[in-house]
Amino acid sequence: AAALRPAAMPGCARALAVFSFAFALSSQAARCVLQRRPPLSNSSANCWSHFHPVNMFNSYNAKFHHSKARTSPYPGSRVERSQVPEDKVGWMIEWKDYNPVEYTAMSVLAGPSWADPQINDKGFSPKFNERDGEVERKSLNGLYVVENGRPRNPAGRTGLTGRGLLGRWGPNHAADPVVTRWKRDRSGNKIAHPITGKNILQFIAIKRRDCGEWAIPGGMVDPGEKISATLKREFEEEALNALQKSPVEKAELEKQLHKLFSQEHFVVYRGYVDDPRNTDNAWIETEAVNYHDETGETMDNLPLEAGDDAGAVKWVDISEKLQLYASHSYFIKLVTEKWRAHWSEDPGPECHE
Repeated sequence: AAALRPAAMPGCARALAVFSFAFALSSQAARCVLQRRPPLSNSSANCWSHFHPVNMFNSYNAKFHHSKARTSPYPGSRVERSQVPEDKVGWMIEWKDYNPVEYTAMSVLAGPSWADPQINDKGFSPKFNERDGEVERKSLNGLYVVENGRPRNPAGRTGLTGRGLLGRWGPNHAADPVVTRWKRDRSGNKIAHPITGKNILQFIAIKRRDCGEWAIPGGMVDPGEKISATLKREFEEEALNALQKSPVEKAELEKQLHKLFSQEHFVVYRGYVDDPRNTDNAWIETEAVNYHDETGETMDNLPLEAGDDAGAVKWVDISEKLQLYASHSYFIKLVTEKWRAHWSEDPGPECHE
């Protein structure tokens, strides 16, 4: 809400933005935030995490949640962003000298099926903040501002305009399946952390080919595709190399995965992602969903094999020491809270209402 400028919006949009801002300040989440000094400590991270799984978007976490989107060079290029100091990130802060770099990758400008045309191309009239044919241009974080025909990143300035590597102007919707199991010994007993005494969770991580960082397997939602289908498809492609399987092998994978992906699941997070590919005009939003294999029987029988955008795949023990791509460490932390599993040897003080 803090990233919206009500005065720049017409009628009902302005009213909704004001209402959203007031609601954020009056909510339990905001009260919790105001009790803490700024982020990065264990205590404030614990406090912040109390308002999942709905998107967590206000003036507090916009600053916390918008740092990787300002890093240089831009992924896959030598392009350096204009530097955006911490106190100039928010659009509500006046900055007349702001001079961002314009960049859209050639792979996007080539006009692949997953990308929009340039904003001023004839015949291209995107319907921002609504469903545009098969393309979802609504944001999970509510209304976003459109300025001079271009959507504006709701988290603030990034030092770069255009679309970078992203196909869509505005929100680019993704899905991240977090598949977990308990770490067990050879006898099948759950293994607890020696200091906290909490059981240790494991999740399936992939090593991204583009940057070499470990991440949750996931990818972009195709036009018209349901999130549930994207979650399952991306997991199969990246963690099981389904694209290279024969029809018979793929059918067997589908059969084994059906039980896991059809069971009750936990929506970890829905909203803006602090991703290094984000720009002032294009950004990633995701729905991260946890599929937990309580007994381990389903996943133990599936052969992990990296495929598509993944360079490697493996089960990883979960703890605060994990260094993952974009906002993925935060998503994983929320999963440990859900299952009361081990995360930190020094959990810090709780957030009290």
